Order: sequence, then C-alpha cells, then structure tokens
Amino acid sequence: MATAARRPKRGTKPRYRRVLLKLSGEALLGRGEWGIDHAVVDGICRQVLAARDLGVEVALVIGGGNIMRGSIEARREGVDRATADYMGMLATVINALALQNALEHHGAFTRVMSAIEMHQVAESYIRRRAVRHLEKGRTVIFAAGTGNPYFTTDTAAALRAMEIGADVLVKATKVDGVYDADPVRNPKAVRFTELTYLEVLRRRLAVMDTTAISLCMDNNLPIVVFNLHKPGNLLRLLGGARVGTLVHGG
Repeated sequence: MATAARRPKRGTKPRYRRVLLKLSGEALLGRGEWGIDHAVVDGICRQVLAARDLGVEVALVIGGGNIMRGSIEARREGVDRATADYMGMLATVINALALQNALEHHGAFTRVMSAIEMHQVAESYIRRRAVRHLEKGRTVIFAAGTGNPYFTTDTAAALRAMEIGADVLVKATKVDGVYDADPVRNPKAVRFTELTYLEVLRRRLAVMDTTAISLCMDNNLPIVVFNLHKPGNLLRLLGGARVGTLVHGG
C-alpha cells in the first residue's frame, strides 16, 4: 500500500544538486483536450518551488504538445515537416511563459531561455549564462527545443541537461514509472524500478526517444521517470526516496 508523501526534514541533504525536469506539453492540459490548465501549472510550480527550498537548482524543458505537435501535424495536415516542427517550437515558448508567470506569482526568480531568438519575450540560450542563472538561484526554463527541426524536446532535455552539468534528467509523466506495456490499457502491465539504457533501447520502451537515450548513455546521465501529478513526488525523489523508474548505465 502506498504511503503518504513526507516532506524531507529541514536540513536534509538532497540526493541531487542540479536537476533538469522534462515536462511534456500534455502535462499542462489537466482534463482538457487543448491549451493550458492554469491550476495544473500552479501545482507543478509548487513542486518546483519546494525543490528550490530544498536547495536544489532546477531547470526545465517543456514540450508543446498541448498546443501543437510538429511531427503529427506534418503527417495529418500535409504541412512541411520542418515548418511543422518550428510551429511546435513556438508552442513550447508559450508554455514556458505560462510556467514563468506562475513561478513568479509565487515569488520565484526565473529566466526563459529560447533556442530561437525572440528578444522581446525570452533570453537567447547561452550555456554559460544559463549556468550562472542557476548558480544565482534562478529557475531556468528552456524553450524552443534545440532550435532545429527533426529533434524532439526529449532530445533537447538530454542536451541541455548535459550542457548545464545536471546530475540527473527527471522526466515527468502521468504514470509512476516505466512499464512493459501501457498501464492504462493493460492492468497487468509490470513497472520497472530500474533499467539500463541498453534495455530501454532493446525493448523499445517508451521512456524517451532513441536519440535522447543514446545521448544520456554516451554521457552516463541518469534518467528518472516518475509521476509529477502525485503531490510531493518530486520532493520525495530529491530527498532520496525511491520514486518511479531509474534508467542508468548498470
């Protein structure tokens, strides 16, 4: 039986010093089919702020699937793939601004850094500047993916995590880890507590795309897949509890 979430004791040393939190655009949907549920955004931001209170430096990469998924749009509507991907990148900027607004509403200091230049709404991504923001206690939100078509925001998350020297890439999902089948459709699906990168690639498990997994494997960056929508999960993970599924080198 699951136990109630416990907040780490004051003075607890977090497991990780710096984390990259990957959020899908769909994570912002709530019960809607499109757009942004601001109550859901607020709940995510409260968990991020609790992590900051623990002394963890937090950066985020956000997808845009709640507004626009480039690859799907290209196949469905006949839009040029590169154009559709750029449209998806712009959707991530919208989501990043929504997260920034919610975080600042709670008094946090933030920066949105975009891989596509748009000086009126976000800083251009510069690795050293991003690291400096984190060192100064600011929450950094990376938008516009890698700035290139044909790459997913999963790959952007892996790339940014390595560039800023993150200790772990934490991927938020709607389920509590990685399963051998879709747990929504198959109640007998089995959850993994740990996997190696090669097992993920060999089994073709839906953790992240193969480019992102390969990047993490080549640079020995651990990945934790967990359910962010369960209150306190992020804090438990950072406090040292076993949460979700850990993907590592074995």
